[in-house]
Amino acid sequence: MKQSAKRYSPLQVALIGGAIATTATVSVFGPGWCRSVRAALQDSPKQIVDQVWQLVNREYVDGSFNRQNWLTIRQSLLSRDYSSREEAYTAIREALQKLGDPYTRFMDPKQFEALTNQTSGEVSGIGIRMEVNENSKRLVVVEALENSPAIKAGIKPGDEIVAIDGKSTRQMKIEDASKLIRGRAGTMVTLRLEREGHSAFDLKLTRATIEVPTVRYALKQEGRRRVGYIRLREFNAHAADQMRRAIRDLNGKQVDGFVLDLRGNPGGLLQASIEIARMWIDNGPIVRTVDRRGSSDESKANHTALTNRPLVVLVDNNSASASEILTGALKDNKRAIVVGSQTFGKALVQSVHELGDGSGVAITIAHYYTPKGTDINHKGITPDIKLDLTEEQQRQLASNPDLLGTNKDPQYTRALNILSNNQFAQPLQNQTTQKANSFGADNLRL
Repeated sequence: MKQSAKRYSPLQVALIGGAIATTATVSVFGPGWCRSVRAALQDSPKQIVDQVWQLVNREYVDGSFNRQNWLTIRQSLLSRDYSSREEAYTAIREALQKLGDPYTRFMDPKQFEALTNQTSGEVSGIGIRMEVNENSKRLVVVEALENSPAIKAGIKPGDEIVAIDGKSTRQMKIEDASKLIRGRAGTMVTLRLEREGHSAFDLKLTRATIEVPTVRYALKQEGRRRVGYIRLREFNAHAADQMRRAIRDLNGKQVDGFVLDLRGNPGGLLQASIEIARMWIDNGPIVRTVDRRGSSDESKANHTALTNRPLVVLVDNNSASASEILTGALKDNKRAIVVGSQTFGKALVQSVHELGDGSGVAITIAHYYTPKGTDINHKGITPDIKLDLTEEQQRQLASNPDLLGTNKDPQYTRALNILSNNQFAQPLQNQTTQKANSFGADNLRL
C-alpha cells in the first residue's frame, strides 16, 4: 500500500504474514560479548528491544537499513535503562521509523493479538454481525453467521440486543458490545433479546471458534447470461478454501462467466493469493519475489485451475498488496479483463514474528514483481478498462454495500457488458476434485 498516513491502519493495511511463529534471535556479536549482556537482558524490556533489532538485522529487505548505521542504533538502544515495557516499545518504534518503511512495524501484545486474529480468519464468540439502528439507537443483529452458535440458537436479523450478561446495551458502542460477547470458546454468554411480536427473552449461548466469511458469492441471471459474482474481502487463512467452494458451486450452476470483485480488498497472506490465482490460471507465472541478497523466487500455476470461463476483475485504489498480486497475475496471463480504478501500489512482502512477551514485529523482507516483471510499488496496476466512480457513486455504494454487484454499480455493469461480448469458453473437465497446492510462505503477508 502507499505510505499514506491517511490510509495506514494497523488492522487494515496488508503488511504481514500468515502463520505467526515465534522466532529465535541470532546475535551478530561474538560469544563473549553475548554472555556479558545476556544476564542484563534476561527478563528485561531490553530483551524485546534486542530481539527486534536482531530480527530486522537478519531479514530486512534493504541491507543499508535506509543508510542508517544499524549497529550504532543497537548500541544506543541497549545503553538505555527502560523503566517499563511501554518505554521499550516506544524506543523500538522510534528505531524502526528510521528505516522509512511503514510496513516494518512493532505491535504491542494487544495489537499483535488483534492482527493474528484477523489473519487467522476466525473469531471466538457466537457468530453475529451487529449495528446500531440509526432510528432507535439500539443494538440490532444484522446477520447470524453460518454454522455459528447464534444461528443454531435461532437468533435472527432484526433481533434487538437489550442486555449482555445482564448489562444494558443502551448507548453502548459496537466495540464495547463485541468485547462482552466475544470470549474463549466453550464459555457462556447470555443475551437478552427483543423481537417484533414477542416479549423480551433471554438466550444462553456457548461461545465457539467461528470461521469468518471473507468470500461472498451469488448466481446472477443477467438477461440470457448466468454470471457468477464473487466478492473477496481479504486474503486470510480461510480465503482459498472459501474461494474454491464458491467457484465449484457456481460451476455446478453452469455460469457463463465470472465477475471477481477485489474492490476495497487491502491484501493479506501471500500464500492465499497464490493459491487463489491457481484456481483461475492453469499454466503460467503468478509472482516473483526478490530478497535483499537478490535471490529470486517465482511461483507458477500448477495445472489445477477450476474453470476457464471468461473472467472480469473489479479493482479500485484500495485494492492493495495480495489483491494486486492476483490482479497482476490474471492480467499479465491474459486470463481476465481488469475494470475499475488504479490499484493502490504495494509491492512489498512482510514476515511476522511473535516476541517473548506476546508483542510482535512485521518486517519487510522482499519486493515482488508481476509475471511480466512490472514493479507496481507506489504505482499500482492500471486496469484494462479504467472506470473511476464519481464521488456521489462512491458514497452511494459505501452507504449501501448491498448495491455492489447490481445495476446500481457502474463498474459491475461495465463488467457485464464485457462478458456479453466475449466468446464463452467451455469449462475444464475433471477439475472439481482437484486442490491447489500450498506455497511454502506461511509466514508471509502482503
